[in-house]
Order: sequence, then structure tokens, then C-alpha cells
Amino acid sequence: MKRKFHNKLKVKLWFNSRFLFITIILLCCFICSQSSAQYARTIKVNTEIDLQKALEKAKPGDEILVEKGEYKGNFIIPSTVNGTKMKPISLHGNGKVIINGGTISTGYVLHLQANYWSISNIELTNGLKGLICDNACYNVIDNVIVHEIGEEGIHFRKFSCHNTLKNSTITNTGLKTADYGEGVYIGSAISNWPKYTNNLPDKSDSNTVMNNHIGPKVSAECIDLKEGTTGGLIYGNTFNAEGITGANSGDSWMDVKGNGYLIESNVGTNPKGSVLADGFQVHCAVDGWGCNNVFKNNTCTVNADGYGINITLKSSKGSATGNKVYANNKVITAGKGLTNIPVEAD
Repeated sequence: MKRKFHNKLKVKLWFNSRFLFITIILLCCFICSQSSAQYARTIKVNTEIDLQKALEKAKPGDEILVEKGEYKGNFIIPSTVNGTKMKPISLHGNGKVIINGGTISTGYVLHLQANYWSISNIELTNGLKGLICDNACYNVIDNVIVHEIGEEGIHFRKFSCHNTLKNSTITNTGLKTADYGEGVYIGSAISNWPKYTNNLPDKSDSNTVMNNHIGPKVSAECIDLKEGTTGGLIYGNTFNAEGITGANSGDSWMDVKGNGYLIESNVGTNPKGSVLADGFQVHCAVDGWGCNNVFKNNTCTVNADGYGINITLKSSKGSATGNKVYANNKVITAGKGLTNIPVEAD
């Protein structure tokens, strides 16, 4: 009886182990097939000509894999080359990939004019502007480095909506024109609406800027949110004011002139003796704008005479109304304290 029992047990264990082994093999095959099916096709490039050609010919679901190296020139992703929600187009660096625009005096290192792209693991340097997004929506920019730029580092303009910039680093901007050296710029000033948006407000709305490092040596604000833009999220970023020059009234980490932004869990630092006036500022540049913005859980090491969060309530253009500053914002060494408006309970 014992021998029969042991034989049955051996057979049962053999079948169970066999079944487990086959299951693992099938699962691995499924995972591999899913991974290979992530992209419709992978286009590998290692020259400037091949890179621009790939940017112009990509189809929904494609991956453009840029091999390690330096690529010189200004590159354009045309408005005709769009991904889709389910099949975005991916532009990835395979190793250290540097796109070098060649001069800080002219040109955009990368000019994105399309929708549903994923751009990651790429370094942009040596251009008048780093990454410009025009009429570009639903794109994700992740782990991009931007530095040595003549004016602004990354700019979402001309109705560029629902984009996400995350996990990226921006330094050394405004090297040609300090007035225009913002790290991240969303929208357009009213003076540029005739040029870019047929005199309409530049509704570059609902963009997310999160978990980025902006500064040092960003000559204007780390982030500038322009009049005409609405409803973005600025979350978890680190701002370093070293190098802000004060040119063109750039004397804070962030200047908010749009409406309905949530500005939360950012950390700003400012070296002593800099030109910083306040940590964050809100202004009304156009009547009806600079309103209903919310500040929560930000940490401000200001080292200046002003406020952590300064809401300029009235200007010659109108009033900034409905803005809220919550008590969970932390302010260190701001001469005037947290803010100039009543504080909201947590």
C-alpha cells in the first residue's frame, strides 16, 4: 500500500511540476509577445539625416530609437505626423543622446508641432530655444535635459494643451537674452497674441509640469504661466533661483498670470543676496486673468524681503481675484511672511 501511495504521489507531483513549468513558459511567451507588440515598429537612427527622416515619416505606434551620440542641427516634428491616444509615437534615446542646435543665437533645438508623442531620455542644448511646442497636444516629455539655451528652455504655445513635462532638468537658459530666459513658459503674452494666435488668447490649457528640477542659472522665472491659459497642474518641482537676473521683472520662481492652476508640493530655494523679491507671484496682466489659482503644500526658502506667495491684487489691467493660499505652505526667511491675503485652513 505504501509503495502504491508513493507511486501515485510521485505521478501527481510530476504532473503538477510539469503543469507549473508549462504555465511559466506560456506566461513568459505571452509577456514577450506583449513587449514586442508595444510598438508597431522600431526605427533605429544614428545620423542626423535618418533622425529627421524618421520624425517626418513616423506612424502611430512607432518607436524612434535614437542611438547613443551627438546629433547636430535643429529638428522638427511636423504637424502631419501625429500619434493617437492608443498608439502614441515614441522618440527615445538609447544611451546618452545629445541634440546640439549649434548656436544660442538662432533656431529651436526641437520643434514639436504634433499630437500624441512620447519623448524621453534626450538632451537638448545650444539653441536659441530648447523645446518649442506649437499646436501640440497630449504629448509626454519625460527625463529630458535642457541646458545652454539663448532664451527659454521649454515653451508650450499656440494652443498646446494637455501636455505633461516630468522628471526633467532645465538649467543655463537666457544666455543670449536674459529677459526671455524662463525655464518653462506656458502660453503667450498678450503682446504676442497677434503673432501666434490671430489675436486670440493663447489657450495652452491643462498642461502638467511635475517632478522637474529647474535652475540654477535660469535667468528669468523658473516657470511663467501666461494670461489666456487655464487649468494646469504644477506639482512636485524643485526650483533653484541662483542665476535669476531680475530682467523683465523676473524676480520670483514662478509668475502666474493664468487662471485655475493648482500649484502644489513644489520646493523653492533662493541663495542669499539674489534679486528674488518673492517666492511665487500672481499678477493680472489682462482683465479677468490671474484668478482662481490655488497654492498648497509648497516649501519656500525665500531669503528675501518679500512674501513666500505674493498675490498682486490690483493692477492697471484689472484685479486678481479668487486666489487661495493654504496654511500648509511652508515659508522660511521671507521678510513679510507667507502671503499678503487671508490664509485658507488645511
